[in-house]
Amino acid sequence: MDHAADAHRTDLMTITRFVLNEQSKHPESRGDFTILLNHIVLGCKFVCSAVNKAGLAKLIGLAGETNVQGEEQKKLDVLSNEVFVKALVSSGRTSILVSEEDEEAIFVEPSKRGKYCVVFDPLDGSSNIDCGVSIGTIFGIYVVKDGIEPTLHDVLQPGKNMVAAGYCMYGSSCTFVLSTGTGVHGFTLDPSLGEFILTHPDIQIPKKGKIYSVNEGNAKNWDGPTAKYVEKCKYPKDGSSPKSLRYIGRYPIFST
Repeated sequence: MDHAADAHRTDLMTITRFVLNEQSKHPESRGDFTILLNHIVLGCKFVCSAVNKAGLAKLIGLAGETNVQGEEQKKLDVLSNEVFVKALVSSGRTSILVSEEDEEAIFVEPSKRGKYCVVFDPLDGSSNIDCGVSIGTIFGIYVVKDGIEPTLHDVLQPGKNMVAAGYCMYGSSCTFVLSTGTGVHGFTLDPSLGEFILTHPDIQIPKKGKIYSVNEGNAKNWDGPTAKYVEKCKYPKDGSSPKSLRYIGRYPIFST
């Protein structure tokens, strides 16, 4: 993709326009998903702004609580959770919200309910906040069974039942990656416009790569095949160059 040429384009594909285009392919759609996604995007913009000025606003540090994973909550964790809960409830399109920061699921009051369940981590990797390392929001969306009072069974479904999933990464740039089941697309926030612009259409994993990513601190817990693979990355026996190690944060992705 020619990013230099894109900088001078006037026909920009925003995330809202992209979703509306996808919606038009389904005549039966009433726009509920588009409205929900717009509220998620708004939450991401708010958190992005908070992350960028965390030091100035004294949002770095502990909030004095722990989440359901037993992790100490940062001030930004708490703020981000509040932002997303309020954004999702106010969309009028959700029934159940499950956040990593809350011990119990949130059941939206009947007058504001919709047909979607959203599971999310409002600020993943928050232990990296003080280091200026990339952090992000992760979310997945399920549909509640029609005509049935929402229950926890509506969110205790396999991932293949999700109607959409994605993440927003806050770093040197703010990137929103989304899949609705027909490919993966990446959008970058243009601060001057306040809009996410399509910059990485149809993202795909390359068949081969030169980088591997892993937390070596967990090496003692690896199974045999994993340990063997990492050893092969570092010391290839076929005469090829070793792969480069790139790891930051807590959740590595192997590149083969």
